Amino acid sequence: MTEPTGFSDRMLSLGLARVSEAAALASARLIGRGDEKAADQAAVNAMRDQLNLLDIKGTVVIGEGERDEAPMLYIGEEVGNGKGPEVDIALDPLEGTTLTAKDMPNALTVIAMAPRGTLLHAPDVYMEKLAIGPGLRRGVVTMDMSPAERVSALAAAKGCSTQDITVCVLDRPRHQDMIAELRSTDCAIRLITDGDVAGVIHCAEPSTGIDMYMGAGGAPEGVLAAAALKCMGGQMFGKLLFRNDDEKGRAKKAGIKNLDRVYTRDDMVTADVIFAATGVTDGSILAGIKREPGFLTAETILMRSKTGSVRRMSYRNPIERSPGHER
Repeated sequence: MTEPTGFSDRMLSLGLARVSEAAALASARLIGRGDEKAADQAAVNAMRDQLNLLDIKGTVVIGEGERDEAPMLYIGEEVGNGKGPEVDIALDPLEGTTLTAKDMPNALTVIAMAPRGTLLHAPDVYMEKLAIGPGLRRGVVTMDMSPAERVSALAAAKGCSTQDITVCVLDRPRHQDMIAELRSTDCAIRLITDGDVAGVIHCAEPSTGIDMYMGAGGAPEGVLAAAALKCMGGQMFGKLLFRNDDEKGRAKKAGIKNLDRVYTRDDMVTADVIFAATGVTDGSILAGIKREPGFLTAETILMRSKTGSVRRMSYRNPIERSPGHER
């Protein structure tokens, strides 16, 4: 794929990692403090400050809600210093606000960047999601299959028993029937309380032991997860779910014409993308923020779909310096 003029993913990637790190460091003082809103706002403020230092003409296409619902980083907000390429930004300043407030595993700061017009403008509705890791033939599992059929098909493709398959699912009442059907296959189920971007990434990270992710979660998070899988490899499918006419109206306003469409990973992210995530609390993908006298240390994963590179970085930051300080 030819790189769009001006979109130098290699040059922009380190800047994106700094954005993710700043948000994580800003929310660190609120880990375990029981205040979800304060933790989220701290991450939002730091992420926005760092974004505005980048040489980009950025537009937030996946953000903190509509303009009237969010004080910062709302959908449609322009970010960057206006001097560089036009880009789409998808972000979740704190994926797992509850996890952070309660000091539970797998809270992350997450951001992705791609050329303008190449990230799906997903409305703030639910999305039915299905994801598996790399190295499997296309179509080995589909949205048309039942949960049990997906497990059987994946086990056959991997040459193993259904007992050897582990499925990651958000622990929600809406998934009770699906979980019961999965249990009938004798597969293992890893239930997570929050953070389905991390849940999808688990499929492509061998160390997690997760083979497949399925279930309904936020559509904006689905785009972020698709960006990560485009870098790491793996397949993902998503279908928007609507509870009422207001939600259908939101989708139409976002430019969605076919409300029944099943999106693939490459439908949601149509060009090369950069993805960065930083651990806030310890998790199966990233270590959380670590404190030591005078310092905070953050771990970040930085990925580029163009090269398939996955880089892990540790950043030791003096506490007396502002987390959003330019460096």
